[in-house]
Amino acid sequence: MAGHSKWANIRHRKAVVDARRGKLFTRLAREITIAARLGGGDPEANPRLRIAIENARAANMPMENIRRAIMRGTGELQGEGGQLEEILYEGYGPFGVALIIEVATDNRNRAVSQLRATLSRLGGSLGESGSVLWNFERKGVLYVEGEDLTEEAMLEHALEAGADDVVRGDGNYIVYCAAAQLASCQRVLQERGLYVKEAKLEWIPKSTVRIESRDQAERLLKFLETLEELDDVQNVYSNFEMDDALMEELQHA
Repeated sequence: MAGHSKWANIRHRKAVVDARRGKLFTRLAREITIAARLGGGDPEANPRLRIAIENARAANMPMENIRRAIMRGTGELQGEGGQLEEILYEGYGPFGVALIIEVATDNRNRAVSQLRATLSRLGGSLGESGSVLWNFERKGVLYVEGEDLTEEAMLEHALEAGADDVVRGDGNYIVYCAAAQLASCQRVLQERGLYVKEAKLEWIPKSTVRIESRDQAERLLKFLETLEELDDVQNVYSNFEMDDALMEELQHA
């Protein structure tokens, strides 16, 4: 999981840049809208919406944007595009890497057409339903600020919150828990005075594909970044594994 966790940390650091470009706010707003549509506009009665709002606030998303996203989900705000739907695509990238691609779109045909064309251009392909999903597990993942926390202290907090595992990141910790425990785990950590920068459900690989060479690593990371830049793509998950040092080197090349 080392390579996967390092990539998660790098993506999390990129959030500041993504926010300036508007991509992060778009992703957060879509999640709020979908959560409100599926579970109602009251965050106290809708755990998914509460988590989405807290993630948006942690990213300094304006409250007006949050309010409008909720209203769009509940149907109070009309005339801003069609209804968003969530779609899960499975596929393959370079070197046999498996992909889970989460899409939120108001135009399914546009989304799949753009996704298929991009994958084909970059040496990937879409797969059939179930083709790679068996190799991934849905987990709750929390990014917790922890520069001043020892690993022992963080592990104690996490276990008390019901988490399964903790990985040290760059200035923070990544806490893993069962999907159904995400909201309660976040609440307990916050009650203990910890700052949860983001909490979300992610697809975690059960087995991985090892990427060894710099050329392969460079091509794969560029491939993943390009997919994440597509307008309708919310998240991209994969099962690659590579040395942390190699990944960090590429980020500073």
